[in-house]
This record gives sequence, C-alpha cells and structure tokens, in this order.
Amino acid sequence: MTDLVTRGPPELRQLPRRAAEIIAAARVLLESEGRDALTMRRLGQVLGIRAPSIYKHLPGKHAVEVALIEAGLAEMGEASHRAVSGPRTRPGAAAVAGLLAAYRTESLARPNLYRLATAGPLPRGELAPGLEEWAGEPWFLATGDPFLAQAMWSFAHGMVILELDHRYPDGSDLDRTWQAGVEAFAVAAGPASGPGQDHPVRFPMEDA
Repeated sequence: MTDLVTRGPPELRQLPRRAAEIIAAARVLLESEGRDALTMRRLGQVLGIRAPSIYKHLPGKHAVEVALIEAGLAEMGEASHRAVSGPRTRPGAAAVAGLLAAYRTESLARPNLYRLATAGPLPRGELAPGLEEWAGEPWFLATGDPFLAQAMWSFAHGMVILELDHRYPDGSDLDRTWQAGVEAFAVAAGPASGPGQDHPVRFPMEDA
C-alpha cells in the first residue's frame, strides 16, 4: 500500500488590506463573544468606526461570515492534511487515529469559528474554488472509501458538537469514546501495511 499523497491547498481570495483587517477583528470578536455578537454594529465598535464605514470595504455581514468560513475550512484542511501525510503514514489505522485527533484538537481550540464553518447551509458557490473538496480530502485518504469518509467525518463532527455543548453525562470518558471511534473506523478502513505499523495505533489525545 502506498504512502498518502495530498494536493496543495487551493488559492484563497486575497482581500484588500483594510478588508483583511476587518475580517481579523471579526474573527477575534467571534471567538470572544460568539456568533450572535457578530453584527456590523458591534464590529464597528470593536474597530472604533461607525458600522456604515465597514460597507466601504465589505458588502455586509454575510461577506464577513463567508470569509471566516473560508479561513476555518482552510485551517482545518491544513491540520487534516498534516495528520495524514508523511513518509511513515499509510491509509488505514494510523491515518484514522491521526486525523480524528487533529480534527478534535483544531475544532475545540476555535469552537466558535468551528460552529460557524460547520453549522447550517454552506455557501459553496461563494467559497474559493476547490476549498471544500480539498479540506475533505484527508477523510477519503485515511479511509479509501467516500461513504466511509463521510461516516467518519459525521462521527467526528457529532462528537465535537456534543463535547462543545457539554451534552455528555458527568463522568464520561470522552478520550475512550474517541478511541472507540478510532478502533471502529480503523477496522472498517482495513489494516495498514508497510513500515511504521509495528505497534498498536492509539488515539493521540490519550497521551496529552
């Protein structure tokens, strides 16, 4: 079985300097105060300008959200691709474990950006061409099957949202729950072969 081969990230839109500064401020606002606070009025307050001035650089709140969604998908895609690439990584158990660990780490580190990028309809037609496909590619590379890839992402997304919402009962061992997912999907993806598979694959966050 060959090493995983990944493509480079698609080119994102380059925003003018002032628009990029506004998006950067919006991201800080999103993470610190939540999506409901992401209004043009509140963003203007953060920037020290009147809300109508923002419209000189961006057409509205939707454009701000699209730019943030692009950033979220791009960063998650980078982390996911790193998790399944390397000279000792093969499709199968190691890739499944690494990918699920990276996904959990990245999403929990930026929970409000994660929610924005994954909740509700995705504005596909307004995103950088190829971004969604590239961000999702590691799931196929780790499993070798598009349906299994979607199933594994659905497991990861559901686990993340439930963890963020504190929906698990007190005393739940979420590391063990994630490990159960790793083991199930690793079996479904098939055993990896070749160098680098001389020890059992464990969910990396267990060692954190």
